[in-house]
Amino acid sequence: MSVHHERPRSVDRRVRVQGRPVDSFPALPPEAERGAVRRITEVGEEILSRPCQEVTAFGSPALSSLIDDMFLTMHVADGAGLAANQVDVGLRLFVYDCPDEYGIRHTGHIANPVLDLPAPGDRRLVDDFEGCLSVPGAGKSVPRTDRAVVRGFDKEGAPLVIEGTGYFARCLQHETDHLLGHTYLDRLSKRDRKDALRQMTDRREEVFARRAAKAAGLGR
Repeated sequence: MSVHHERPRSVDRRVRVQGRPVDSFPALPPEAERGAVRRITEVGEEILSRPCQEVTAFGSPALSSLIDDMFLTMHVADGAGLAANQVDVGLRLFVYDCPDEYGIRHTGHIANPVLDLPAPGDRRLVDDFEGCLSVPGAGKSVPRTDRAVVRGFDKEGAPLVIEGTGYFARCLQHETDHLLGHTYLDRLSKRDRKDALRQMTDRREEVFARRAAKAAGLGR
């Protein structure tokens, strides 16, 4: 998912790591410091259109390494979230580094997430801009609920409950969609989808150049 920032309010602004507030946190997450950049899959590739498999190898070095790589790949691409199938791994896992409606930064990972949205009577849909790292250079307005919860596990297998509001709620919904084999394009009208793909054709090389320059600046 692409980065989008909303105006902060006067609330506890501490960064939330895996859902918990911390007193300080670096601009580049520790996972990204350890990671390697992977190629981001693009819309049209088969792995993005099929449901991902459950994570079972909790506590494994391979899972930790994948999360590290996903964090750096997301950072280099200026993303707010990244699902495993976006780096060509068909597992139910995503990482995020995204602000909520108060401007609070949320960062972490979650495996095997189950999305919980407000009941229909309590739901408030918000139309807002949405982009995707697998649809480089494109963006369209998509209706999403302004609150969302995902329940799953961390890389060691410990239970996690992550709550999001505003743009972070949008991110949680967007990334969970990926793990079900959907992109935000699937939520658009035929006309808007065609326009988004045209935007991608026009801008993708520019996006790739920016990603390569950022990776080079990090020595990656």
